[in-house]
Amino acid sequence: MSSLTQRSSGLVQRRTEASRSAAVPEEEEARRTDDNDSDDAEDSKETRLTLMEEVLLLGLKDREGYTSFWNDCISSGLRGCMLIELALRGRLQLETNGMRRKALLARKVLCKSDAPTGDVLLDEALKHIKETQPPETVQSWVELLSGETWNPLKLHYQLRNVRERLAKNLVEKGVLTTEKQNFLLFDMTTHPLTNSTIKHRLIRKVQEAVLDKWVSEPQRMDKRLLALIFLAHSSDVLENAFAPLLDEQYDLAMKRVRQLLELEPETESTKPNANELLWAVVAAFTK
Repeated sequence: MSSLTQRSSGLVQRRTEASRSAAVPEEEEARRTDDNDSDDAEDSKETRLTLMEEVLLLGLKDREGYTSFWNDCISSGLRGCMLIELALRGRLQLETNGMRRKALLARKVLCKSDAPTGDVLLDEALKHIKETQPPETVQSWVELLSGETWNPLKLHYQLRNVRERLAKNLVEKGVLTTEKQNFLLFDMTTHPLTNSTIKHRLIRKVQEAVLDKWVSEPQRMDKRLLALIFLAHSSDVLENAFAPLLDEQYDLAMKRVRQLLELEPETESTKPNANELLWAVVAAFTK
């Protein structure tokens, strides 16, 4: 499946100097925000975002309120986010290895707990995975949840209107608003940014992960943040977080992202404290 593999080599071209320069003052303002305020905001119920919401927020144009029409990667990327989110919440795991060790992409996804997550999309995906026998692999689930399957009997697994539903979640959390825009032949519901502070904090978090707070060993990095970097890249939206950086910072950030992309998921998944399903999703998008 091309959408799973085409993000494996490099990042997209950087924004123009003009757009970069325009974004710098906003970023500097965000950097001046007190760290304690940031922690408090992230801990509050209103601004605690799922991986899917963070990836979508990085991809949304602030004023226009929609993702790039040319981005054909974000759909499968958001499904990868769901699998990792469910794994980090203790709902999913990979089947255990027997005497003969299986590759990550050959191992099936199992339901570890069917306790509701409180998120409708996550619970919908969890229900599909729990009820499916025999179990499917990570790569199969990304395809099935995206609707990218040739089997008409499996089309019911597709999660529909995911971007719109995630955007509505962000509206409820006070991050976005809802508008109608006319595009000559049709009207489209859009979701412009209304709370720039939360997006600035998200961008700063991604930047700091590969700059000021960089740790060379991925197993020491926060799993959710590590997953965000991988899935933002796979969804072709990571560039949006790096665009405001100065040239030197940008080059360093790109270099460190490449180091992450060059990691071997099979090896990383066997290290202490690793989440196997997280690395299986990484393998599905980078191999």
